[in-house]
Amino acid sequence: MNAPDRYERFVVPEGTKKVSYERDTKIINAASFTIEREDHTVGNILRMQLHRDPNVLFAGYKLPHPLQYKIIIRIHTASQSSPMQAYNQAINDLDKELDNLKSAFEAELAKHSSGY
Repeated sequence: MNAPDRYERFVVPEGTKKVSYERDTKIINAASFTIEREDHTVGNILRMQLHRDPNVLFAGYKLPHPLQYKIIIRIHTASQSSPMQAYNQAINDLDKELDNLKSAFEAELAKHSSGY
């Protein structure tokens, strides 16, 4: 079969960066981030978080090919922010949001587990 091994979907090859940054040469305050070994799950969550930032004018992502396990996120920001700042802020906000979700889940689980 010509399909790549399943582990190639998740394991970043040695010597490859998980995230790479490329500034757009034609548009001011625009850049692309390539994230290795991710798919629509991370792309869509990150895109939606970027849309919450008022300094982000455009945020979108694409999967170049179904057999290439990477996403390309494109960010265009207003002049008071940079794409790198918006990306880092979105990642930090998502980290906090997921921590809150985990805490709420564990609290509910403990509440229901103690009753049994």
